[in-house]
Amino acid sequence: MAYDDLRALLKALERDGDLKRVKAEVDPHLEVGEITDRVNKAGGPALLFENVKGSDLPLAMNVFGTDRRLLKALGLRSYEDIGEKIGGLLKPELPHGFVGIREAFGKLGAMSHVPPKKVKSAPVQEVVLKGDDVDLDRLPALFTWPEDGGSFFNLGLTHTKDPETGIRNLGLYRLQRHDARTIGMHWQIHKDSRNHYQVAARRGERLPVAIAFGCPPAVTYASTAPLPGDIDEYLFAGFVQGRRIELVDCQTVPLQVPANAEVVLEGWLEPGRTMPEGPFGDHTGFYTPREPFPALTIDCVTMRRKPLFQSIVVGRPPTEDGPLGRATERFFLPLLKIIIPDIVDYHLPEAGGFHNCAILSIDKKYPKHAQKVMSAVWGAHMMSLTKLIVVVDSDCDVHDLHEVAWRALGNVDYARDLLLTQGPVDHLDHASYQQFWGGKAGIDATAKWPEEGYTRDGGWPPMIVSDPEVAERVSRRWKEYGL
Repeated sequence: MAYDDLRALLKALERDGDLKRVKAEVDPHLEVGEITDRVNKAGGPALLFENVKGSDLPLAMNVFGTDRRLLKALGLRSYEDIGEKIGGLLKPELPHGFVGIREAFGKLGAMSHVPPKKVKSAPVQEVVLKGDDVDLDRLPALFTWPEDGGSFFNLGLTHTKDPETGIRNLGLYRLQRHDARTIGMHWQIHKDSRNHYQVAARRGERLPVAIAFGCPPAVTYASTAPLPGDIDEYLFAGFVQGRRIELVDCQTVPLQVPANAEVVLEGWLEPGRTMPEGPFGDHTGFYTPREPFPALTIDCVTMRRKPLFQSIVVGRPPTEDGPLGRATERFFLPLLKIIIPDIVDYHLPEAGGFHNCAILSIDKKYPKHAQKVMSAVWGAHMMSLTKLIVVVDSDCDVHDLHEVAWRALGNVDYARDLLLTQGPVDHLDHASYQQFWGGKAGIDATAKWPEEGYTRDGGWPPMIVSDPEVAERVSRRWKEYGL
């Protein structure tokens, strides 16, 4: 079973020898980031900084920094566990496309152990601070990279709801601490919370916002999942966790937050109020520029009596983003197949930021099948931001980048097998010559057919493979060779 709060997970990691307490004083200005980044890239343990300069709160870092820890946090043996459970929802009678996904997730609401459960009291509201008692400077915001524009909270789970439909959204966005009462909401153009803010502004209304830190691991993961806007992240979190997530009403805004979180910030966004946000050293490995984003005034802070705080370091990969991205890749394969049933498997390399590159394998059935799949991917929800698609045959392991490169470099006539187009790109993409849209490429690295114009004598050549009988005999006698 998944752990239902952060501190239970940290205790378990410490028992396993997979958490290191750091008792020496550390500075959240650059030092914590440097330490964490080094430990993460070395495959090291989770960290609990007990003496953070300027704050009384212990700071947990690198908690999900390895696949082993994230799997433990979610109570899984492998990422395929959830993929298989999702696959169990996707019966053949479900229609293809997003309708099928919505029908599949609709089944979750009928499962007694999945929908969130409301409680009247909660550990996260043991201490309530309002008005002049609110002081965000007490919380360990991180100044991670030398050219950052300020200190940021990087693992705050942001809660909003659509002012018209009442549908809530849970998202993970960076949060710049502007002062002791104000934080910047980095809501990118494609994000649901930004849409909620725009609807509220159009109606001339304030938007209630709640931000939770140190949440149950399944909730933290669900906040990163690329779910369609009308599917409740807390429903998905309960499905992943294997039991209902407990929620409690906020003190000053009409929203609900995890009862077992560590710290919650509550406030109202005024229409049109923005402040310059950034620059910020982001998961792209480059700084994203300064831009105006909504500025939230915090009216209330609730927390446990002795709260912990959790954050994350992003930057040049590999980082703690890696396991979270790999989980999403595996979890959502069955859902992607509902939208695009042609896909056998796919891989989103961490070096491509997970969204910039997609490697797909297909069981090719007709000429230009690969190009059809490319177009389908570019029309599939957040997969639309993919800049490079490589399509290979089903006998290629998409996770073996050496094998994929061999196919893509050797199997391709770039005058015929390269598809160039334009479309939306990620808000944070610095390579596009203008913001929000840019060039995209699709590479057809499948074996080519005569019907596709490959008319050379003998057709497409067969790949070299060992004689199976000889290979089996050599394997059987291997010890005899003394090798």
